[in-house]
Amino acid sequence: MDYQPFQKLGKTLYPQSPYPSVSVVICALNEAESIRNVLENIPNWVDEIVLVDGHSTDCTISVAKKVRPDAKILFQPKKGKGDAFKCGVAASKGDIIITLDADGTYSPEEMSRFVLPLLEGYDFAKGSRFIGKAPDCMSRTRQVGNSILALASNLLFQTRYTDICSGYYSFHRELFNKINLLSDGFELEQELFIKIKKLKFKVIEIPHSYNQRLYGVSKTKNFKQGMKNLLLICLLRLQ
Repeated sequence: MDYQPFQKLGKTLYPQSPYPSVSVVICALNEAESIRNVLENIPNWVDEIVLVDGHSTDCTISVAKKVRPDAKILFQPKKGKGDAFKCGVAASKGDIIITLDADGTYSPEEMSRFVLPLLEGYDFAKGSRFIGKAPDCMSRTRQVGNSILALASNLLFQTRYTDICSGYYSFHRELFNKINLLSDGFELEQELFIKIKKLKFKVIEIPHSYNQRLYGVSKTKNFKQGMKNLLLICLLRLQ
């Protein structure tokens, strides 16, 4: 395991261990054509891979087992990305948790960007696709939708987010146990990002690349999901 980039900082934050252990949680649903590329590019310093399957009807699981026979495979109890996320984090063992999508839109090679801030004192490293130039592969409609959601969060909760929909982020395990997450769908990310702000956790936004999904089509319905996200943000303001 090549963990040299993090050993010095890790000893400061986790003095009882030579380095903190890292788990990667991946939520997947019918991503047989993409999951190989994602798993093959996960850095060798990652201690644990937790793949949560949403009851795929293709060969996602068999491909994953062939590529990474050491991965922990789980089947989520209900439906939705939020439910899969909660299931995966609860079952993981790492001191640090990193989330990664199974469709290849996020680059596993950029994971180190999400570990270092946690070793330097941050509680949560939240990915952003919009620091700098917006992704060329993202439609104008989705860019506008993301801007509206980020603006709503920033106005209602005094956040400074540039992206409130990225599924690439990392956090210390104990943080997850302090947040009561209720959402089971894609809107869990907005709930999570807002609640960590309300609980005054130390958050940093990390720029990351965003790629065209390798195969297939997105599982989200842009307008319908966007409205769910916006409604949740407004409801959280009333709590």
